Amino acid sequence: MMLADPSKKYRRMYQRVDLPDRQWPNKEINKAPIWMSTDLRDGNQAIFEPMNPKQKFKMFQMLVKIGFKHIEIGFPSASQVDFDFTRKLIEEGHIPDDVYIEVLVQARDHLIQRTFEALQGAKRAIVHIYNANSPTFRKKVLNVDAAGARQLAINAAEKVREYAAEQPETDWIFQYSPECFSATELDVSREVCDAVTEIWQASPSRKVILNLPATVEVSGPHIYADQIEWMHRNLARRDGIIISVHCHNDRGCGIAASELAIMAGADRVEGCVFGNGERTGNVDIAAMALNMYTQGVAPELDFSNINEIIATVEECTGLPVHPRHPYAGDLVFTAFSGSHQDAIKKGFEFQKDEEIWDMPYLPIDPRDLGRDYDAVIRVNSQSGKGGIAYLLESNYNVVLPRRLQIEFSQTVQQHTDEQGTEVSAQDIWTLFQDTYVAAKDNHYSARNYRLSDENGNQVIELELEINGESQHLRGEGNGPISAILNALQLPIDVLNYEERGISAGARAKALALIELQVQGTGKSAFGAGVHDNIVTSSIEAIIASINRLIEQGILSTEQVVAAAV
Repeated sequence: MMLADPSKKYRRMYQRVDLPDRQWPNKEINKAPIWMSTDLRDGNQAIFEPMNPKQKFKMFQMLVKIGFKHIEIGFPSASQVDFDFTRKLIEEGHIPDDVYIEVLVQARDHLIQRTFEALQGAKRAIVHIYNANSPTFRKKVLNVDAAGARQLAINAAEKVREYAAEQPETDWIFQYSPECFSATELDVSREVCDAVTEIWQASPSRKVILNLPATVEVSGPHIYADQIEWMHRNLARRDGIIISVHCHNDRGCGIAASELAIMAGADRVEGCVFGNGERTGNVDIAAMALNMYTQGVAPELDFSNINEIIATVEECTGLPVHPRHPYAGDLVFTAFSGSHQDAIKKGFEFQKDEEIWDMPYLPIDPRDLGRDYDAVIRVNSQSGKGGIAYLLESNYNVVLPRRLQIEFSQTVQQHTDEQGTEVSAQDIWTLFQDTYVAAKDNHYSARNYRLSDENGNQVIELELEINGESQHLRGEGNGPISAILNALQLPIDVLNYEERGISAGARAKALALIELQVQGTGKSAFGAGVHDNIVTSSIEAIIASINRLIEQGILSTEQVVAAAV
């Protein structure tokens, strides 16, 4: 089955805008808009089971904490739950003095009356009326022409003004939405908006909100921006109007449309914290606000504890936040790719506190959102040496030499290929110990040693078990390492030796890393030792390296010349 011929089934549902001198492409967003959360209304209408009063109240408290000053709390004329919730917030004094609660109501007289009953006693409130003006709705739903649709809005605006006058103690803001604005002729939208703002006497001291929604996203965001700029230029009483946008995400462009709308003259953005909302969702305010944050613009919303916000939203809505959600997803700061991991690891080596954030693949510092760096790099079969090295260093303070990074990454790669799953930092550390530390017991193993000074040299007396037989060795050198190697009397050279303190559990330990090469072969092996005592860890690292040389067939037990005491 193939898709139908689109030219025979679909057409553009929007009006092209004649705006050759459009200004929005040259604008930048340099301040946050007024944010309005629709989580408790549009978002609540879009879930399998609408929130109960306890969940709605918890969500409201979260929205206040984030910093929303306009919060749409419901549709009290259409739902007793919403009516009761509105009364609870007002009567119990849960609304901060600087927060406007907003309620939605259709442009119908009896519903407007019921809405004002719900708002009695509110200190501040926004009454939001709406009706559709698009050709599709006029013809197929309302059975009116453009003038008839406009008259519906006029009647409702007059009722809102009338009922608000009966409650002068409340600080009222009136809001009107020409529903389906983006699919309506611009002249029709302007005429109805001008009629409403005239009734409400919009002025700089008594501003009216005109919400111009992409109720259904029917065009690219550039078309929507043109529509907003046209309205911004042509509305009457513009200085008394707050232009608001409410973008749905039918084409997946809700954030882009909202951002371009701000550039085109919009003052306010409606949406849900994580983009919940009817059908494909409202605009995602967290992503949009943090987009601004990463450009150096204060979003005036606080997402510094994003995990707590996620937990609240998921609990109240029953909807999970996608693991790849911008900024909030569990995996959004996580790199599995080897090249990404290598770049991030190197970036952290350069990034200094208090400097401008400039990191490969990480547009925002996870710590700004209340997250740490533990999950930035995770390892699976797609990962490389950089990620493995980063996890060992950040979790255990183990810094691997480059050649050891390359070698050990192959061991981890084989493990992940066989298991087919992600491996944790602890899994990698365990695999490292199994490969490079546990080898100390495979062929040779150290039982006891005694280290002393004689004539300025280090002398070691060492008891080894070699293939089940005990031997006593003695050697001296200018340090413990040379003394041990002289005691062993093997044809080996030290290519690399490092020691450092590590955190491998509750107690700090000493890690010794050594690379020994068999003379005349050009072949080498790494070994590691972990112990409370650095000399002990060095002995164990040397023995582990020798045992690995034996296992790889580079060295044989017959080559041992022991100096028995």
